Amino acid sequence: MLFRRRKPADLWERARTMVWPRRSFWRSAQYFVKRALRLTATPHAIAAGIAAGVFASFTPFMGFHFFIAAGLAWCIGGNLVASAIGTAVGNPLTFPLIWGATLETGRLILYGRELSHGAPIHLGKMLRHLEFSQLWEPVIKPMSVGALPLGIFFALVFYFVTRWATFTFREQRRKRLAERARRKAGRQAFDARTATSS
Repeated sequence: MLFRRRKPADLWERARTMVWPRRSFWRSAQYFVKRALRLTATPHAIAAGIAAGVFASFTPFMGFHFFIAAGLAWCIGGNLVASAIGTAVGNPLTFPLIWGATLETGRLILYGRELSHGAPIHLGKMLRHLEFSQLWEPVIKPMSVGALPLGIFFALVFYFVTRWATFTFREQRRKRLAERARRKAGRQAFDARTATSS
């Protein structure tokens, strides 16, 4: 491999970079955006894949986001690589916001305004005593219900933004390549004229 590290990363370094990127979140976001825009697929396929990944990030089933995104992208004609890139919307910075928003939205939909701010959930106690079956009603069910409207809304926003960005990126690249070809043709014509005149 061309750019392999001289000293391989140890287990601690690999775990740290999974939570916090080596450079910055902004640089990682730029990488994902450029990676998505350069995919060889139609603008609809790229945008649909990103939207599927964004929607999957709002579901409370963390270990299955890639599978949910891939299945959804396949159903709506999205790109599978773009769906994996779209799941990057769910990251250590955004997960607390996503979880809180989906939980409160789900409680509001299921129980109404008066019960949306019910008693606090003792999540640590439930997990400590391995009472996963009791997590469904107070946590997972409201988060699943709340994920639907929020996930659909943000998926649509990302779909239209990605589709527009893909069209713009490809149009700018087409103009750049046409300009480069025009300059090259002009240079070749100039060289041919100077060769014949000499």
